[in-house]
Amino acid sequence: MSIGKKAVAEYKKNPEYRKLFDFPDFIEEMILVDNGYGVEIPMARFDIFYNGADDFQFCEINTDGSSAMNEDNVIAEMMLQMKSIKDMKKDYQFSYFELFDSWVAESLEIYKKYDPTNRTPNVAILDFNESITENEFVKFKEAYERVGLNCEIVDPRELKYTDGKLYFGDFKIDMIYRRLVTYELIEKKDQAEEFIKAYLDGAVCTIGSIESQIIHNKIFFKIMHDEETKVLLSPEEVEFIEKHVPFTGLFGGDESVFEEVKQNREKYILKPTDKNAGQGVFEGQSLSQEEWEHRLEESFNNDYLYQEFIPHKVVSTVHFDENGEVSVRELGNMAGLFMYNEKLAGLYVRLGSKPIIAGIVESFTSPGILAVRRNMDDILPRINELANKKKTADLDEAETEELDKLRKEYILRFRAGMKNTLLNVKVVDEEGNDVTALKLKKLHHEKLKDI
Repeated sequence: MSIGKKAVAEYKKNPEYRKLFDFPDFIEEMILVDNGYGVEIPMARFDIFYNGADDFQFCEINTDGSSAMNEDNVIAEMMLQMKSIKDMKKDYQFSYFELFDSWVAESLEIYKKYDPTNRTPNVAILDFNESITENEFVKFKEAYERVGLNCEIVDPRELKYTDGKLYFGDFKIDMIYRRLVTYELIEKKDQAEEFIKAYLDGAVCTIGSIESQIIHNKIFFKIMHDEETKVLLSPEEVEFIEKHVPFTGLFGGDESVFEEVKQNREKYILKPTDKNAGQGVFEGQSLSQEEWEHRLEESFNNDYLYQEFIPHKVVSTVHFDENGEVSVRELGNMAGLFMYNEKLAGLYVRLGSKPIIAGIVESFTSPGILAVRRNMDDILPRINELANKKKTADLDEAETEELDKLRKEYILRFRAGMKNTLLNVKVVDEEGNDVTALKLKKLHHEKLKDI
């Protein structure tokens, strides 16, 4: 996160650094507008190939219209009803990462920085109608309405900017949750002029400001490796890039670049600089040399990047075919880390049988479920042993690290138990009627008073 924040700051103050990105003039102008709340990356999904705590590589950085929250939550809710999971509940506490109400809470915290006087902003979820994920947008709308706010799903073509205010019909918009991706805004600029005017005037709070495009655009993978970026960073941040960000270059210009990629088909993957859902992506391992060269000729000097191909870690997965037959398949995995207001909010895990894991090819969503052991018996004796030793003698480095990890595990299990208990609390009135929903609604309104 710190690397991205430094790049955003440098982009805003250094015209020479901006040239590395080559954004259209109107996008650059929008990026340079102060968003009014001081958070560079309010929402993101960092997609990584995960093999272990310090063994991972970045695939994509989605800070522009991050999506797929509903995929994870719906499947997680279904999976938690499986008999096998229920049987395991005697030993483990299971939960998933709720991604709707949590976003509402974080977005309102951000809005409070923009306008601390407006406790009930009118909210618009903004995207072109042909691009919305309807079920997901509706769930976000309902989440805003649960805390007493008015919320509409809005197409930019339906907006009017009048007297310094942005309207959807008679609905004055105070806060936009932007799902409109920047490349589509570029393609349909003439259809979004009212939004662009209001944005440039700072007339509305847009959470997911256009500056998110700086690290969202895939060119940022190349720019992270450039000296112009490395001089901004600490030695630890440079080392992080070299270890976890695959080498990326612009596929154009010098013919030697074309020859390098052509002669090393299995080493590289090609990606357009700014598309989503795997559109336009191809890699050499799935193509013949003839097909590879044909695709390269089409892509050279055409806004493409070449990138070191990262093999997926393969996991064994139970698979049911259309006839209900069971088999075990070896599938590659990719984990998406949702960040809300620059804090980890949840997971989006996908599995696939192809080198590219995306919606345009065969892939599966695997819910991000947290399993926490209920019993402390396996860790408490060792915690007590190390704690007692610490009273009379210094622990060595390995013991200190072990005690720290065990204590974190203890806290995780304790908190999971408390959360599980609270989720099962029911509030009743004097006559024994369940008034839990009414009490929760009251708490939501009380929270709004504090915003």
